Amino acid sequence: MVGGGEGAFIGAVHRMAAALDGDWDLVAGAFSTDAGRNTRTGTLLGLDSKRVYPSLDAMIAHERALPADQRIDALAVVTPNHLHAPMAIAALNAGFHVFCEKPMAMSLAEAEAIAAAAKASGRHFALAFTYSGYPLIEEARARVERGDFGAIRLVQVEYLQGWLSQPIDTDGNKQAEWRTDPARAGLGGCLGDIGTHAFQLAEHVSGLSVHSVSADLTTHVDGRRLDDDVSALLRFEGGARGVLKATQVAAGEENGLRLRIHGERGGLDWSQMEPNTLTLRWLDRPAEIVRTGGPGMLDATASLVRTPAGHPEGYIEAFGNLYRAFASAIRGDQDGRWFPGVTDGLRTMRFIEAVIANAGADQKWTLVNPGENE
Repeated sequence: MVGGGEGAFIGAVHRMAAALDGDWDLVAGAFSTDAGRNTRTGTLLGLDSKRVYPSLDAMIAHERALPADQRIDALAVVTPNHLHAPMAIAALNAGFHVFCEKPMAMSLAEAEAIAAAAKASGRHFALAFTYSGYPLIEEARARVERGDFGAIRLVQVEYLQGWLSQPIDTDGNKQAEWRTDPARAGLGGCLGDIGTHAFQLAEHVSGLSVHSVSADLTTHVDGRRLDDDVSALLRFEGGARGVLKATQVAAGEENGLRLRIHGERGGLDWSQMEPNTLTLRWLDRPAEIVRTGGPGMLDATASLVRTPAGHPEGYIEAFGNLYRAFASAIRGDQDGRWFPGVTDGLRTMRFIEAVIANAGADQKWTLVNPGENE
């Protein structure tokens, strides 16, 4: 692991998720540029002090020199965004698989460089679009794919947070500080942080690609250097229409990610804060409720469930499903488990750049991927 040292949030989440199914052991890390914090983190995690490194370069050099059955298999990149590309590329070029935090990079050009490195190395690259690991998200995706709702017409996704409603990024809050700093977060604030989650989930479950966007970016808190509020109309390939709302200044909201998809015969409704319930609504019959682990789940989806119905599964378990699929791919298993990777990363970076371009121009619509769509 690189990043995720003492005082960080997401590094601990990755460690819990990776350990959940026994597929992964944390054996090495460069957790912080602060030597004391780095050492303390390694000690707390029970690592051999010789494998707690001062930098990623030192880790790569030492690990590559170890026998193949002793060196690391993969690197988890859990740093702020500006380090994703250089660190992921260095690890891929050294022959290690990479599991990276989102967004993929600071720009589309950086993301394309990561994609090129992954292809050249033949190594796997995974992205932490955690919510796509929930069992009922896979249930929803599979039902859309098999045509339960008919042709998809409407996709609505929202991600509402309130934690940045006040200027805590200027008051010493470490998590807020880097997320609102263009030099470390990249082109988008809220857009890159949670807007990408909403966009990836909408495309993943609907099975449709967004063709173009009409967007508005806003910064509500005075002095903040990046957006904290995003609204976008979406036009999908094939004619479906969508709405995306992402904000971090909806005071009182927690992690209100909600997805609704409607086709010609019915639709679905899922909320991250009640992740064990999927509501199906129909044009010609009463609504249905599908519960995690309960009757009616598809066989392929049920394999993602760990506990009997009524024992809630949540964020860590969803994340664990991605780490399990990542391990399965590295081992060459034939189960075909999906995990978000290069394609999702490139799509979300194209979305970020299209939203920014559209919000800053007078044109009504901006193509998400001009090379493919023109």
